[in-house]
Amino acid sequence: MTFRENALAVLHYEKFDHLPVVSFGYWNETVEKWANEGHITHEEAENYARFGDNGSGDRSIMKKLGFDFNWNSCVGAATDLFPGFERKILETRSDGSQVVRDNYGLITLVKPGIVSIPAEIGTSLTDRKVWEEEYLPKLQFSMERINTELLKTLRDDTGRDIPVGIHCGSLMGRMRDLLGVEQLSYLIADDPDLYVEIIDTMDTLCYDCVKAMLETGAKFDYGHFWEDICFKNGPLVIPSMFDEYVGPHYKKITSLLNSYGIDIVSLDCDGWIDRLIPTWIENGVNTMFPIEVGTWNASIAPWREQYGKELRGVGGMNKTVFARDYKAVDAEIERLRPLIELGGYIPCPDHRIAPDAKFENVQYYCDRMQNLKL
Repeated sequence: MTFRENALAVLHYEKFDHLPVVSFGYWNETVEKWANEGHITHEEAENYARFGDNGSGDRSIMKKLGFDFNWNSCVGAATDLFPGFERKILETRSDGSQVVRDNYGLITLVKPGIVSIPAEIGTSLTDRKVWEEEYLPKLQFSMERINTELLKTLRDDTGRDIPVGIHCGSLMGRMRDLLGVEQLSYLIADDPDLYVEIIDTMDTLCYDCVKAMLETGAKFDYGHFWEDICFKNGPLVIPSMFDEYVGPHYKKITSLLNSYGIDIVSLDCDGWIDRLIPTWIENGVNTMFPIEVGTWNASIAPWREQYGKELRGVGGMNKTVFARDYKAVDAEIERLRPLIELGGYIPCPDHRIAPDAKFENVQYYCDRMQNLKL
């Protein structure tokens, strides 16, 4: 069986002959370190930094480590601002930090030497007039958003060895990118009509893009959404409003996917997602990715108890063991074994592999998983 056949068999609770060893990429600083240590070439590291998931650099690094494929093997459309705003430095402060308007119009504080997400300090989307004049025109569907030439290469899936997903966009996460968490929260009270209008506009665009991609005849193995609307203590949105205003848009898109024979639909949302899972499951999203075990011991096991086999998962491997030793890797694999035996679950490092990871530990993990007896 191919990697594709095995992955789909696992997620459909069918027999498989090899549990896929799945990756979700690395921090750029991680591959830079590995290149400096001589494990990979600087060309591979530079290619990964430039092209990211599933570029030639990623494929080469995965081969050296022993991963089968990257779960983020998705093809999508431009489902957000088109074109985006020009990135602009608004202010440079005495400590070297900069106030920047990014491509989404979000105002951020970028500090020198900090590689994590910049701090949100404002938004360009300040009222309805700005929305209608500067944002709404950039959120209209056109075929320019679709890479039709690439989609032509996906019409024939004969011989495809890894699963390929159709990226369905973001039904709430990109709205957070436009407004920032604070302004997103205030907008619910300040202008609820605008709040709903932005959701409907952005989510209709996602639907139109997915529909146009499917109508090209391109064949996909799963659907995939990106959200990132939770943090370590729970959702960044009100679950009841999310269910009321966003849930129907998920249902519309997943029903469209189902009509094309796509019944595995995964969703990437960081954070403690438990309070939003009911909306996703009820509206056709059935595969959680990643499963962030490292901070609060998230696991597919309690979700499976609550939702049954309708809930699948990709993720949940505690990547922090890569910074330790083989013994820690062995212990993590043994922790995963009963979760794998539940079915419908593929382990994957629960987020991108961090710079403290030792190359040889990741290789060891992949080798153990390649030969895992269930």
